Amino acid sequence: MTQDHRARFLDLALRADALRFGDFTLKSGRQSPYFFNAGRFDSGAALAGLAACYADAIDAHGVAFDLLFGPAYKGIPLATALGCEYARRGRDLPVAFNRKEAKTHGEGGNLIGAPLQGRRVLIVDDVITAGTAIREALGLIRDAGGETAGIVIALDRQEAIDPAKTRRSAAQSVAADHGLPVIAVATLSDLLDFAGGNAELGAQRERLLAYRQAYGSDSAG
Repeated sequence: MTQDHRARFLDLALRADALRFGDFTLKSGRQSPYFFNAGRFDSGAALAGLAACYADAIDAHGVAFDLLFGPAYKGIPLATALGCEYARRGRDLPVAFNRKEAKTHGEGGNLIGAPLQGRRVLIVDDVITAGTAIREALGLIRDAGGETAGIVIALDRQEAIDPAKTRRSAAQSVAADHGLPVIAVATLSDLLDFAGGNAELGAQRERLLAYRQAYGSDSAG
């Protein structure tokens, strides 16, 4: 049964048009029956609702952290909104993020916000595809004297990077390679559960199942 924050997130994503069904060509070249774009959470109310789902997923996992880090670009509003949500819940967390290109004037550097030195850092992003942005963030955090406590993302597509070689997903690879928990607000498995209980999405379920059969990671069931 889908947990409450997962169902709330999927419902919110549908209403925001962040989760769409159809025929989509992914960066990998795969033809997907669904597409997720966190950039469609483009209002204060939508971001606030999304941040509440993130916070519930994080709290359910129990990871210990004391700073939120948002990798440029989509991680920046996500970490900021999550910081506001935790403040609303009575926990005032420092927030930091990076620039894509280092600033050469003023204070310089490519980090903005609270200092990372000596802090347990939770990376906040939308998805993990190739894992390149996450690995860059891990390096920045390490170089700034922080310790990465974990990674939280909105949706884990649970896709194998290369089904012919391994059934590990990008999220699983990052978790295994760096010994870090990767927390997803929802997964493809949750989406299948959600579609099964939703009359409007029932027609999409067979296509989702076929896609999982072709490309699913070993965490996808």
